Amino acid sequence: MKKIDSIKKKIIYRAEYRGIKEMDILLSSFVKKYVETLNYQDLEDLYEILKIDDDTIFKWYSGLETKKFPKNKVSNLLKKFKINTGGGGGIRTHE
Repeated sequence: MKKIDSIKKKIIYRAEYRGIKEMDILLSSFVKKYVETLNYQDLEDLYEILKIDDDTIFKWYSGLETKKFPKNKVSNLLKKFKINTGGGGGIRTHE
């Protein structure tokens, strides 16, 4: 198996099995969109991001905290990435 195929499999697995369902959805959607277009260095950068705990990624993604987070092409793509849920947007609350 090629090195690039091996890291792609690791990335896909790590993105889909996070522990927090919202992070599973966000990261697996991101990976599905970009995993085949990234070069090997970008894949390594993505794998390093996926090693970070969910709480830290969520805070960074939400803009609550920016320190200690990798700055590279992949993190820039992830920060701009939005999931289209098709639900009309927003959170509905019972009033």
